[in-house]
Amino acid sequence: MSDAEVDTSEAQGGNTSGETPAADEFKPITSQQELNAALKDRLDRERSKFKDYNDLKAKAAKLDDIEQANLSELEKANGRITAAEKERDTAKAEALRLRIAVTHNISLDDADLFLTGTDEETLTAQAKRLSDRAAEQANAETERKKKHPIVSKEGTSTETGTTTEDDDREFARVFFGGSS
Repeated sequence: MSDAEVDTSEAQGGNTSGETPAADEFKPITSQQELNAALKDRLDRERSKFKDYNDLKAKAAKLDDIEQANLSELEKANGRITAAEKERDTAKAEALRLRIAVTHNISLDDADLFLTGTDEETLTAQAKRLSDRAAEQANAETERKKKHPIVSKEGTSTETGTTTEDDDREFARVFFGGSS
């Protein structure tokens, strides 16, 4: 045998005879009682590792119940927080909208209808546009009144009494040159 073969055989087990060192200690099991005895020791060792399994299982179930109760309380609290934040944001937006409407002399009805923005820049631009348009309309109405004034009693009679059918016939005869 060469040095390389000896090194390989030693690395693989060290024994070149083909027998393993445990082969001398092994005793085959020949009966059920021997098998039961061998397994009993092994089973007892494994069962001792898990003897508190039922207690741990019950504790884990209780912990799950507590976590579920806490989770549902947490979900309720989160829901209340979300609702409060939404209400706060709505109130802030309404206050901003009304402040801008008052600043630009816009009526509340017009503010409800025309100021639809969600941020201050948009609301301010909408309010400015609306107030400019209202000012343009007011100026146009003033100019129209200057050019075409309204006479308050135009088209009404100055006489206080009403005419009868006979009065109307008499007027028509005189007007058209007929005789009485």
